[in-house]
Amino acid sequence: MPESRTTLNPTSEHNAPYLIGMLLRYSTFGAAILLLLAGLLLLKWWLIAIGGFGVALGIYDVLQSKHAILKNYPVAGHIRYVLEDFRPEIRQYLLENDKEQVPFSRQQRALVYQRAKNVSDTNAFGSLDNLYAHGKEWFLQSAISEPIQNQNFRIIVGGEHCLQPHDMSVFNISAMSFGSLSANAIMALNQGAKMGGFTHDTGEGAISPYHRKFGGDLIWELGTGYFGCRDATGHFDPQSFAEKAVDPQVKMIEIKLSQGAKPGKGGVLPSEKITQEIADTRQVPMGQDCVSPSSHTAFSNPRELVAFWQQLRELSGGKPVGFKLCIGQPWQFMAIVKAMIEADNYPDFIVIDGAEGGTGAAPVEFMDNVGMPMVDGFLLVHNTLVGSGIRDKIKLGVSGKIVSGFDIARMIALGADWCNSARGFMFAVGCIQSRSCHTNTCPTGVATQDPYRQKALDVPSKAERVASFHKNTLKSLAGIVGAVGLQHPSQLQPYHIARRLDDGQIKLLSKFFYFTDEGALLDHSARADVFNQMWVMANPASFLADNDALIAYNKDSRDKGKETKAPTIETVFSKVSHSDGGRLTGNINHTFRDLPDTTS
Repeated sequence: MPESRTTLNPTSEHNAPYLIGMLLRYSTFGAAILLLLAGLLLLKWWLIAIGGFGVALGIYDVLQSKHAILKNYPVAGHIRYVLEDFRPEIRQYLLENDKEQVPFSRQQRALVYQRAKNVSDTNAFGSLDNLYAHGKEWFLQSAISEPIQNQNFRIIVGGEHCLQPHDMSVFNISAMSFGSLSANAIMALNQGAKMGGFTHDTGEGAISPYHRKFGGDLIWELGTGYFGCRDATGHFDPQSFAEKAVDPQVKMIEIKLSQGAKPGKGGVLPSEKITQEIADTRQVPMGQDCVSPSSHTAFSNPRELVAFWQQLRELSGGKPVGFKLCIGQPWQFMAIVKAMIEADNYPDFIVIDGAEGGTGAAPVEFMDNVGMPMVDGFLLVHNTLVGSGIRDKIKLGVSGKIVSGFDIARMIALGADWCNSARGFMFAVGCIQSRSCHTNTCPTGVATQDPYRQKALDVPSKAERVASFHKNTLKSLAGIVGAVGLQHPSQLQPYHIARRLDDGQIKLLSKFFYFTDEGALLDHSARADVFNQMWVMANPASFLADNDALIAYNKDSRDKGKETKAPTIETVFSKVSHSDGGRLTGNINHTFRDLPDTTS
């Protein structure tokens, strides 16, 4: 065996390799010394400046003890850190292909930029997608397709307890707080929303003066920190809330239970990003991190949550109140559903945030490994509401990597009522996906509180881009809806989309995803028995699972036998007819409704 494998402290027989290594390690430092000497001899000031800087940097590197690379490679070691800082940009612009999504592909970003700038978004020479790849999805166009004239698709949000329903677009700005985003970015987003007639979610950072400047419709998000309506101890202050919630600009109230980027974890706004304006807006002290608790103090169980949203509804003058969450333990959401049925009091809307979402910073473990993705989370919420017989009482929104007309159409086909986008609208105001949102060094002035950096974001021109992105995305959505042979996105159904499986087979989404039968949970007859089991575990008095009820249910199922046979084509399509000019008009996702009035 070679001596190098058996000797713990090998010594080289020759000094040459060591000397060569030393020369290579200190070559850049030596070059700086030579430049300085040459400058002194030739009396060239620029050589003296460059060489002097290099020598000073090299001396600092040799003397410091914090960075081993800089001590071993003085001056030259800094090249590594420079390349590391610019790695995301180098990857985006030089290495990644147009379809590589990390987290948004170049093609996705280019699509937003083109629509925001009102330039052509068409491509030539065929699709860049592999249309035969596993997971590829496509809409099934109709032979009786026709263009849609009214492309301003809207819905009404507000249930029987709501006194001020909100007429809103099917595509809106998702939650992003002032503090996370700059003042100029907030103003551009809100002015764009005002110009385009869609709605802007404030995020949990409260309503800032920049949200109010242009008067765009707002959804006020209320997080665990109750920013903008908190007392000195950080608890909810009803009087402070009521004073702000009755503002006509505030159209809806959204309780944030959790968010996609870091579900189950409170948010943190670093102290270096907190200005006096942010402190005043959020009602927090200066000089320390602004921390959102991981859970609410205004309620501790599902029944108290129902009482809380009713309190907010009354304090706001009857405006629509709902909640946003990234699904975690399913029985906890089902417990909320049981509590609302028990009280006969329903939220006006629910927004499902996918784990793939997130405009701010979050621990990698949370971004990658905690929380349910958007489609899975949405289907659980949708199926629970259908299975409990109350889907028609609550509107559902979704958010999570939605930037195109196809993204919106797909989620509405699965049963959503509207879609939100955060990062899509960030791209519209100039974001380049540098992924430096948490460092206060955003290069485009979007996600920074640095007054000099955010000055580069011109509010009037970026507001026009926000409005244009919204308008052109709805135009794209209208193209898909018209191609399918329909008149409004609400008519889209899961059988309008096909998906290729890993074995090459093709299935309609109505057969690929599970859709429960209406009211099936109430008598434990859901075809997927896991839904029955989770429903039994749900306890309206607590967010903890009722394991005793599950044990009793499973014993009863074994004793009596359980009918869980898969549905036949006849049962799945029992409501499908071909009477409307050859169009499929079934209601598999249980959201089909009369067309909105298009005369206005």
